[in-house]
Amino acid sequence: MRLEAAARMDLFRKLWKARKLIVVVFIPLALLPLPLIHPTSEACCAYVLMVTAVYWVSEAVPLGAAALVPAFLYPLFGVLKSSEVAAEYCKDTTLLLIGVICLAASIEKWNLHKRIALRMVMIAGAKPGMLVLGFMCCTVFLSMWLSNTSTTAMVMPIAEAVLQQLICTGLADSHADSETAEPPDDDGAASDKEENLDKNQLELLYRNDSDCTKEELSTLSEVQTGEVNGLGPQPVSNQSNLMTTIRHTNGHLPQAAIEIPNVKRVKARRDSQYPTKRDHMICKCLSLSITYAATIGGLITITGTSTNLIFAEQFNTRYPNAKVINFGTWFIFSFPIAIIMLVLTWLWLHFLFLGCNFRETCSLSKKRKTRREMMSEKRIQEEYEKLGPISYPEVVTGVFFILMTLLWFTREPGFVPGWTSLFEKKGYRTDATVSVLLGFLLFLIPARRPFSPSSSSRYANTGDDDPLAPMITWKDFQKLMPWEIVILVGGGYALAAGCKVSGLSVWIGRQLEPMSGLPPWAVTLLACLLVSAVTEFASNPATLTVFLPILSALSETLQINPLHTLIPSTMCVSFGVMLPVGNPPNAIVFSYGHVQISDMVKAGFGVNLIGVAVVMLAITTWGVPLFNLTEFPAWAVARNVTGSL
Repeated sequence: MRLEAAARMDLFRKLWKARKLIVVVFIPLALLPLPLIHPTSEACCAYVLMVTAVYWVSEAVPLGAAALVPAFLYPLFGVLKSSEVAAEYCKDTTLLLIGVICLAASIEKWNLHKRIALRMVMIAGAKPGMLVLGFMCCTVFLSMWLSNTSTTAMVMPIAEAVLQQLICTGLADSHADSETAEPPDDDGAASDKEENLDKNQLELLYRNDSDCTKEELSTLSEVQTGEVNGLGPQPVSNQSNLMTTIRHTNGHLPQAAIEIPNVKRVKARRDSQYPTKRDHMICKCLSLSITYAATIGGLITITGTSTNLIFAEQFNTRYPNAKVINFGTWFIFSFPIAIIMLVLTWLWLHFLFLGCNFRETCSLSKKRKTRREMMSEKRIQEEYEKLGPISYPEVVTGVFFILMTLLWFTREPGFVPGWTSLFEKKGYRTDATVSVLLGFLLFLIPARRPFSPSSSSRYANTGDDDPLAPMITWKDFQKLMPWEIVILVGGGYALAAGCKVSGLSVWIGRQLEPMSGLPPWAVTLLACLLVSAVTEFASNPATLTVFLPILSALSETLQINPLHTLIPSTMCVSFGVMLPVGNPPNAIVFSYGHVQISDMVKAGFGVNLIGVAVVMLAITTWGVPLFNLTEFPAWAVARNVTGSL
């Protein structure tokens, strides 16, 4: 019996290891009767759609590879010609993304992101509540223009250096938390006594340990984020790591390896590293705040995250006569959402990990600062001083950043004529035109100030002694360019084109007619809850690519403005924040070892509810006049009539 049980378990292990191969082979064969029994265009397109969707959700093959399935199945089944499918894999948003990545490469190469982050943290101060808010604000700002993943990989080492300073100062002085210029309030007396007891108990544990070494207080230059294609930050202590591969992409970056600390080591770290439980709570709060802020920042701009780009291109492709979605209108709608979410998320994390004593944790008074907080501020000041005075390449990058934003806003603002009205032919210039133009110039403009000494150490990191070396090189661009996302987005366009040509989208819409009795807000709420639940287990871009055609057909069938369901669903698909595998920023933060999965689930559930509630508030208030959501628009009527024919 034991031998049979062992053989059975061994068989199960082999099947589990080969589960991806089984899915890849079994799913197409299992679904093959659909196009064979019903050899119609709708059935053939549905077959391709289901196979691709299963590959994306199960991740049996890489997302980019799965996105190539329509490229060969559509021609084989006669849905689209090969040339027509190929045209769907490169669109206007691809050029927009290329220009933005050029600017992001310059920002990272010249450390402009570090200067922005450190300056904002210096303004906020080292009080726990204000420190968390400061890091959240700078992360939101950076994530508006960079991918969520790269923003988290850039900001997290800065936060880790500050946390290590807090921890090591606490080890050196166990009574630091109670050393304030003013006596503690009565409300906080009980908590102070509890913390002092914890410190007294921990003194014996740390008396035999060595003090914090210079290695533990590694500077930001030593805590490397590595290449952006390798997202794994290096933990501060020497520890064995369990390698895991991130297959979910929420930003512009492709798959990459993330180092997750060994579970036993993380447990030992929680039990021994933190001077008090309060210190551990601060580490949890600050770590999670960064990943949530990166997600919030990605909502603000069309280029903030790949899901926004997928929505914009699919919407403009399906409704070419709808001139309502551009950089300006999206920003006007999403910026208040981000501000409200930022404040509510900060309050939620503060309540969850730091309690409700905002007077103590958020006071800006210098008299109430502890020794640890003053040491942390000194540490941040030292890191900022290491950057030196602002350099010429940073100034050029900042000017390009501001110029790109202004040109996006003023292209077609709506309430006044934009700069495109200066040209005779209309409709030729888009946001991608500006993006590619400025990105191209970064390959030409020298990184050194004209007539400046060529021996300046400021340009040592360029690796080139050429005085005419450009701001960025092609290698800098390649490090950040997410080709997998480009192919994934192209696969989504190909699927949408197949659904339109074959008539599958019309058939899906007819099946959804029983929902016609629901009010628009109820349909939108159901769509938001559905995509936010699915995206916790499937990648954000893949989830949105599957749901967009379905929700578009649903809106047309129910005579609802498609923007009423598509925009909220696009935003809610980014709220995969409850698990480390939900998106790469979660995995990066988890790899530092400060938080457990239970912490992420508990905090992420609240953030998810906050996000859905704020998005629903926005689409039913200021979104109504902005997008004229009370009427079924003419561009959707034309699309609906054409599809019915």
